[in-house]
Amino acid sequence: MHLSHKFSLTVAALLFAAGCTVGPNYHAPQTKMADAFTPTKIVGVADAAGTVVPGEDAVQRWWLTFHDPELTGLIERAVAGNRNLRLAASRVRVARLQRATIYAGALPGVDVSGGINRGHGSKNVTLPFGGGSGGGGGGSAAPAAETRSVRAERDAPMASAGPGGGGAAGAAGGAAASGGGQPAGPQSPLGEGGLPGTTTTLYQAGFDATWEIDFFGGTRRALEAGDALVAAAEEQRRAVQVSLLAEVAETYLQLRATQQRLQLARAGLAAAQGTLRIVEAKKKHGLATDLDVAQHTAEVATTAAALPPLEAAAQVATHALATLMGEPPSALDDELADVTPGPAIPAEVPVGVPSDLLRRRPDIRAAERQVAAATAEVGVAQADLFPHFSLTGAFGFDSSQPRDLSKWSSHYYSIIPGVRWPILDWGRARGAVKVQDEQQRQALTQYELAVQQALQDVADALVRYDAARGQRVALAEADAAAQRTFALAQHRFAHGLVDSLVVLEAQRSRLRAQDALAQGDAAVRTQLVALYKALGGGWEPAPTARE
Repeated sequence: MHLSHKFSLTVAALLFAAGCTVGPNYHAPQTKMADAFTPTKIVGVADAAGTVVPGEDAVQRWWLTFHDPELTGLIERAVAGNRNLRLAASRVRVARLQRATIYAGALPGVDVSGGINRGHGSKNVTLPFGGGSGGGGGGSAAPAAETRSVRAERDAPMASAGPGGGGAAGAAGGAAASGGGQPAGPQSPLGEGGLPGTTTTLYQAGFDATWEIDFFGGTRRALEAGDALVAAAEEQRRAVQVSLLAEVAETYLQLRATQQRLQLARAGLAAAQGTLRIVEAKKKHGLATDLDVAQHTAEVATTAAALPPLEAAAQVATHALATLMGEPPSALDDELADVTPGPAIPAEVPVGVPSDLLRRRPDIRAAERQVAAATAEVGVAQADLFPHFSLTGAFGFDSSQPRDLSKWSSHYYSIIPGVRWPILDWGRARGAVKVQDEQQRQALTQYELAVQQALQDVADALVRYDAARGQRVALAEADAAAQRTFALAQHRFAHGLVDSLVVLEAQRSRLRAQDALAQGDAAVRTQLVALYKALGGGWEPAPTARE
């Protein structure tokens, strides 16, 4: 009773001490950031100090600002079917399973065992108390008292007195029972089969439990690292989604711009062919030369040559969109065949302030979680510098007769506290700590790089969007001028002041201006998508496509 009380106190002390945790506690990196992004010249791009700043939802679901149901539908389908996004989601599940494995390792492990051990001992084995059993004249004769003792052990039923029972035969069976029901091994003084010249049978069933006590918090630090890695995997999945949504939008916008340009190119070809017919008619009446005909013929051929690349570009963009949806390349051919105007360009862009990037950009959040994981891994490595404590226990029943196996008198148990401490590992454990320290510094540097890259991405996207908007203004002025020229040519032709050739030339100039403006519009929309991506928009999926 006294020993049991001491043992209970020892176990309680070990459990209490398990509250110790070595290693550094994690603190989120502190990042100095500017109060605002570098101002741009764009009308309509507002920062936090501006007068017109839409809500945060405008960034998270930026594709809605284009007011294009087709684009919204494609994005929702991409979130549901894209293979890269599925892979990223699978990586999240793997990280969660790995964390669950770490947690399971912190709990006691329990095994159930049972077996029947039947063995016959060799007669040519000398007993440890000096007696022996001769066989074939090969063994020395034992004293009569010892021979009677052996015979008594052989004939008497086995009594349970701990694991494997009691007595000499019980010792043989006990060694077997503890090892899963196998006969006594070569290490046993009784030989491979048990008591010399004796056949024994032992029935055994029980439980074994092992628990390594997290005395210095190595397992708790491993769980911290596992939690951080799960969060990092989730942020990486969101980063894949941000890139996916931007790629879908950019491809769709390029498709619509290419279709619009293709439509204009076909109209330009028709105008060039009309001009050629007029020139050929004039030549018949001596009003034009062969040079004029050759020049306009070359113009028709040049205009026609622009059609195949545009047709191919439109088809390739359609295939790319289908692949992003997780569908066959030709799945969207009919759906996207009709030419529609490009989406509207939003009047305002909610740039916000630089500190918003820390919560918007999933790549930054993933890098921060990697720092947390690396910090926890330092504690895991430091815990290996200290002793490892464990508890091992067993409980079960064994008996030489099946009918006695369920009796309480057949039970056995053992409780064994243990300690393991590698005191001579030639610097392996300390080297592992240094490695983790360095990896923690690497993770912190990687986080700082992610923040710097995010700031550069936004700054570059603002500059490109600014340039695209400025270019579009000039292209819109050129288109307006070409439109006025065409209208004037039509008016003069209606009053007989010019011939139809002048009207056709003005029409072709207008078509070229419209083509340039279509490219300018596409550039503005594409750069706007790039800006939203740089701001970290799109990591929240649409409600209809949420996982």
